[in-house]
Amino acid sequence: MLKVFPLSAAVLFVSACASYQPLPLNDQPHLPEDVAHLRVDPRDLSFPHLATYKIDAADGLDMTEVAILAVLNNPELKLARADANIAHAQAFAAGLLPDPQFNLSRDFPRQSGPGITNAYNAGIAYDINTLITHAAQSDAALADVKKADLNLLWQEWQVIAKARMLFAQAYTQTRLVHWLMQNRDLLAIQYQKSKQALAQGNLTAEAADSALIAWQDAERQLNDLQRQQAQTRQDLNALLGLAPSATLQLVDNTQLASLADSAVQQALQDLPQRRPDLLALKAGYAAQDARYRQAILAQFPAFNLGITRAQDTAGLVTNGFTLALTLPLFNANRGNIKIEEATRQRLHDEYEIRLNAARADVLRLLADRRLIHEQLNSLDKHLPALDQAADRARTALASGAIDTAGYVSFESVRIAKHIEAANLQQALLENQISLLIFVGGDFHTHVSGNVK
Repeated sequence: MLKVFPLSAAVLFVSACASYQPLPLNDQPHLPEDVAHLRVDPRDLSFPHLATYKIDAADGLDMTEVAILAVLNNPELKLARADANIAHAQAFAAGLLPDPQFNLSRDFPRQSGPGITNAYNAGIAYDINTLITHAAQSDAALADVKKADLNLLWQEWQVIAKARMLFAQAYTQTRLVHWLMQNRDLLAIQYQKSKQALAQGNLTAEAADSALIAWQDAERQLNDLQRQQAQTRQDLNALLGLAPSATLQLVDNTQLASLADSAVQQALQDLPQRRPDLLALKAGYAAQDARYRQAILAQFPAFNLGITRAQDTAGLVTNGFTLALTLPLFNANRGNIKIEEATRQRLHDEYEIRLNAARADVLRLLADRRLIHEQLNSLDKHLPALDQAADRARTALASGAIDTAGYVSFESVRIAKHIEAANLQQALLENQISLLIFVGGDFHTHVSGNVK
């Protein structure tokens, strides 16, 4: 029996072993140049209501399509999913019981004689303390898995928000480029008229220089905006895991459903059950609480129990047991208990601070939204009158009732107001995007218009 046991144990050990599989690194960078090479199956998302959303890059990408592609293909989320897989693997490892220890020794006599034989000592032992702390260790690992999954979900929410933000910026920048081009062209015409008037002696050099400075300033503003536009596009490409040179056709200004103040206030009450980051902190606290319990359980004397079978050189066979006991005289795991207790207190405080900050962020966004609404409503009341006055001024310019300088001055004010309105509309949209994230939005959208 003694000979069969080690052989059986060896067979079981070999059969349970994992085999090595190489995973070579690729030294060649790979960034898709086209959306067609991206993963586009919404069923892989953590948001079931987006699973049926159709993604078709052939007719351009709206805000929701860009957000879906970002969640599916973002490089940072790829690493976050790998981290979550590590947490799952660690939980699997923590759930396994430690293996027993088998030991075998043989003694070979140097002298021979009647009744003298080879001696051996064999035994199997187990660390009993691992059974005492196993449940707490498993609880901690399972809570860590929940924390990792919730952190991944929170990162997905943030990627959705960032994709929406970049989409909104790209859309607004396209509108602003249109208005700044109009302003630049008007000021260029005014400068040409000023040069002609200066050559004819009908204008001072100072006035002509002022027209030149205004034109160059408008050109600078347009150039700055075009660089920002290129940077926004590159940031959006990076978010989707595309090469910087990839071109995205963005269509439709997606309007997000505006949450009423009463709905936001209600959402604030449910925030600890809605926000993945808060739920992740709760899970992290639960994991640490389990580790604290594990440290307390580990303060009791550790003992190792084993069963032995031995034969001496005279052929006498004995059965027995071994017991190894740790005497908790100096350590008693008190240091680890203090560490785990202090760590738990820190996580307790971190959750409270994050919850307070989340509420403050939402209230700040509500105040900002009311202010933006007031400014935008006030501006919207005057824009139609400015547009009508611009039509009259254009007619007056054609009839010679006003000069070019007067018309350009008026038209520049109108363009500036439209630029202000576009910036306020973007600020309102970004406010709504942030608000949905901070109150645990569901990411439902409806599309309004068909703006190319």
